[in-house]
Amino acid sequence: MCRSLRYCVSHCLYAAMTSLEEANREVNMHSSVRYLGYLARMNLLAAICMGLYVRWEKTADALILIIFILGLFVLGIASILYYYFSMEAASLSLSNLWFGFLLGLLCFLDNNSFKNDVKEEATKYLLLSSIIIRILYALVQRICGCVHQRPILLTTVEVLELVGFAIASTTMLVEKSMSIILLIVALAMLIIDLRMKSFLAIPNLVIFGVLASLLFFPSLHIPTNPFPLGYFFSCLIADPLLDVYFSGLSVTERWKPYLYRGRICRRFSVIFVGLIELIFFILSALKLGDLDLWYFVIPGFSIFGIFWIICHIIFLITLWGFHTKLNDCHKIYYTHRAENNSLDRVMASKGMRHFCLISEQLVFFSLLATAVLGTVCWQKSNGIFMSVFLIVLSLESMAHGLFHELGSCLGGTCVGYAVVIPTNFCSPDGQPTLLPPEHVQELNLRSTGMLNAIQRFFVYHMIETYGCDYSTSGLSFDTLHSKLKSFLELRTSDGPRHDTYILYYSGHSHSSGEWALAGKY
Repeated sequence: MCRSLRYCVSHCLYAAMTSLEEANREVNMHSSVRYLGYLARMNLLAAICMGLYVRWEKTADALILIIFILGLFVLGIASILYYYFSMEAASLSLSNLWFGFLLGLLCFLDNNSFKNDVKEEATKYLLLSSIIIRILYALVQRICGCVHQRPILLTTVEVLELVGFAIASTTMLVEKSMSIILLIVALAMLIIDLRMKSFLAIPNLVIFGVLASLLFFPSLHIPTNPFPLGYFFSCLIADPLLDVYFSGLSVTERWKPYLYRGRICRRFSVIFVGLIELIFFILSALKLGDLDLWYFVIPGFSIFGIFWIICHIIFLITLWGFHTKLNDCHKIYYTHRAENNSLDRVMASKGMRHFCLISEQLVFFSLLATAVLGTVCWQKSNGIFMSVFLIVLSLESMAHGLFHELGSCLGGTCVGYAVVIPTNFCSPDGQPTLLPPEHVQELNLRSTGMLNAIQRFFVYHMIETYGCDYSTSGLSFDTLHSKLKSFLELRTSDGPRHDTYILYYSGHSHSSGEWALAGKY
């Protein structure tokens, strides 16, 4: 008895210690990964401080010194909020906004006169090491499973750093500042495009990188420091780019912040897209003022401009129609939420798959028209045009990705028809024999229960019900033939045939497999 008790106690202690060791190992792993993130931030802080110091030292600009001291003051406030008041969200928000602003200053302050200075070189190496550590941190986080994937378009950190960088651009002239702010908006759209894992997100990323680095910033004729600019771009792109591979969210989970948005917000999003498209077309038309290549620009704009207008009218109508159908799906979803019906199932039952498959092709032509018109009307000295062009590409890429993903993952429409014919006869020896009354009553009850079960099956799986026929006296061949013919010719409200037709029959059948419609052999 004592030996058994000791055996149980020892095994319980062993199991508890094993669980504790695994928990400690997991905590240690998560802590190590977090320290890697802290190291990247400390490197960035050191790089920003050294960069601002060398600029103040070489230019003797009092404003830089004020910003530097103010930055340290803000960092101190953020630390106090974090450690003494446990206001983690406010602390991180303040620090991220300020980091974005200071990175913007490092990008746009002229460093040509001291680019070979030792401190400036050290700043570059610190920024490079920060980029490497930051990307490594994001990669290790995902490999170790330390990231909790959640449906979101832009994180708070990304929004604040983008806003801070945009604020820093206001130190320049209005036109150049507006170009950079619009480029920041395009970068935000690109981040969303990557996070949604759109089909054309990676090509869109390549186009953004090439245009921004080779054409956009040279067109502004301003001194830019590529190292803080590279850090800013790399750190914002790293997480969504890695999530293209590591994210395990489904299509509707990724698009949840948009698909589950209110009806008015989604309608306004379509209007916003239309306004952006109109602005892009107006900016493209400014190319007509270039008289040097009038023989190429005027015919090209006339032909491809008309093609662009036609494609984008269809594009906007398609988006509006999609949201109309989505509103109908929302009504059904919220009505039947207690029945555990997901929005995916509701959209499938309403024929969204067929709509998305067609819309995908239409949006692709719109995207192609935008690329062609942008190429024909390219303005190498107009940064606003380039930024709006990148915004439009990202928006249309997201629309194409949404329709492509929904068309691939949603189920098709389905319609069902059930025929239940209870019988009053049996034929054990080949001759029909009338069943006893109690057996007949039992069979009728079973048939009624079966009919109710198939009706519940249709309702639960949101299968459109063509009919559930129940007849104790049997059905004639002509009656059933006409019903089956009408059933198999049934179409959806949009016009195409259903993807699946379910026919259920419960009743006697002949030895050859033919239905015994009269209820007997």
